Amino acid sequence: MSVTAIDPTRSVSDRLEATGTSNALELRGVSKYFGALAALQDITLSVRPGERRAVLGSNGAGKTTLFNCITGDFLPTHGSVRFFGEDVTEFAAHERIRRGLRRTYQISLLFTGLSVLDNIYLACCGVSRNRFSFLRPRRNDALMATAEDLVRVVHLEDIKNTKVSALAYGQQRQLEIAMALSGAPRFILFDEPAAGLSPTERSELIEILTGLPGHMGYIIIEHDMDVALRVSEQVSMMHNGRIFKEGKPAEIEEDPEVQALYLGGGHD
Repeated sequence: MSVTAIDPTRSVSDRLEATGTSNALELRGVSKYFGALAALQDITLSVRPGERRAVLGSNGAGKTTLFNCITGDFLPTHGSVRFFGEDVTEFAAHERIRRGLRRTYQISLLFTGLSVLDNIYLACCGVSRNRFSFLRPRRNDALMATAEDLVRVVHLEDIKNTKVSALAYGQQRQLEIAMALSGAPRFILFDEPAAGLSPTERSELIEILTGLPGHMGYIIIEHDMDVALRVSEQVSMMHNGRIFKEGKPAEIEEDPEVQALYLGGGHD
């Protein structure tokens, strides 16, 4: 399958106008069944370029299945997925990655025997034209320079030569974000990046996410509502495989139905 060429001289808005859409991500009537179990039911969702959105809901609401359908880990049973105007519903995960979609996972997927910098460098190689090269990077290697930049973005420059196996859990989560940022993605899906983090590490995570370039949109799944509401502009609430409520963070936080379902009747 060929990759659609992207003209770097055209702005995001120009490219979207050419496709007849104004959205980075569009889901229309997406459902996913596992036998008789409906994990997702008729999900319709639109996210603008550069928008930061949180998807909240209790365990089993369908959040990770939603991500899997967006990234191509699962193909939807019904419905369509469009990425910057292109129908990617039937595309494999690697084809969506080549078009600028990235994600992190709930469980860390890292090369624990390699250094922080090596992990990021390999992620950069994986989305480059020379991803099958076995040559050692030269001193002026452009991908290594990019990896060095990403180390700084996620605040790991002081431990860039440390093996991943020696990192604290929160540092591993920061490394995953750096790897997701490789190749200048257009959109990222963050799956519970604050899970297991200390209060200090959560504050650093918020700083990293809010410091990302304005054109880079993302969706974050997060159980920590304090984190989710601080790093998002829009919120979608899920329950039993459906989206039942959408709004601004303040609206969602104050909504009685949300408090009753998700917060146990209140939230300070």
